[in-house]
Amino acid sequence: MVVLGAGSWGTAIARLLAQKGFEVWLWVRRRELAEKLQNTRENSEYLPGVFLPENVNVFTCFSDLPVSKPLIVIAVPSFAVREIVKRFLEEASQIVEPMAFVNLAKGLEKDSLKTMSEVIREVTCSKRVFTLTGPSHAEEVGRDFPTAVVLAGEDLEMGQRLQNVFLTERFRVYLSDDLKGVEYAATVKNIIAIAAGISDGLGYGDNSKGALIARGLAEMVRMAAVIGARKETIFGLAGLGDLVATCTSRHSRNRLVGERIGKGEKLEEILSSMKMVAEGVFAAKTMHQLAQNHGIEMPITAAVYEILYENASPLHKLDELMNRQPKMETL
Repeated sequence: MVVLGAGSWGTAIARLLAQKGFEVWLWVRRRELAEKLQNTRENSEYLPGVFLPENVNVFTCFSDLPVSKPLIVIAVPSFAVREIVKRFLEEASQIVEPMAFVNLAKGLEKDSLKTMSEVIREVTCSKRVFTLTGPSHAEEVGRDFPTAVVLAGEDLEMGQRLQNVFLTERFRVYLSDDLKGVEYAATVKNIIAIAAGISDGLGYGDNSKGALIARGLAEMVRMAAVIGARKETIFGLAGLGDLVATCTSRHSRNRLVGERIGKGEKLEEILSSMKMVAEGVFAAKTMHQLAQNHGIEMPITAAVYEILYENASPLHKLDELMNRQPKMETL
């Protein structure tokens, strides 16, 4: 098993796979972090308090991999997926035929607006590309808190094999063939989480957050109808499940970004102070562009985009959402 990326999520997944008895190779971008991980078995920068089993092997050079047909788990931010996968295939010449690629990133590629599975398929020419997502904060997965996720891909026979690879008594894995629906839902929920955080930062309460979650779900449903995804996917783990967790959790980086913006901080200052990536910041731009291209009504997404990239007032934008034209409640 190869895990590309040693952030919080990559570390948690490497630990999970190792605990199941697999030999795991964890790629770390920075040599100093790799040495620390190898010596202490703890990723104190990204997942403190969680220790890696001895069968997690840390490496920094792709050419050092001693495996030829591994399962490859991609745990880098969405903006780096294309570059890292391409580098991996070029430099790890000993890789003959990967078992499959499992993507953990949530977002669309900046210019092409492609999903991560589309990017990976384009780079690898593999049809065995899957996405694993759902309400699964690494801080909880790394401590064996009960978690349920969905694994989506088109090759269901391989999907069933992978389902059993990741499945544990505390990590329940459901299978889906709605890859597009799962990936778009995972992208939108991070944007709504920023909106929920802005509401928190402005000092608003549970009523406001409940409204943002429900109407954010409506934006997901409208988006799904246009891109050809299934509505039930939006009401599942990748959609509603992850939306609720990300909008309410103290672990949510996207919610925290929104909260700090609601309190008056500038986006540049917030991002420069964070070690980990808040995918919703990038997703707000790509999803807003996609919504405009396809004529999808996504007012919360548009509001977050304008706050992040056009210096719109958070208070003013939330007031605008509250004072839109009265209408029937529909999804």
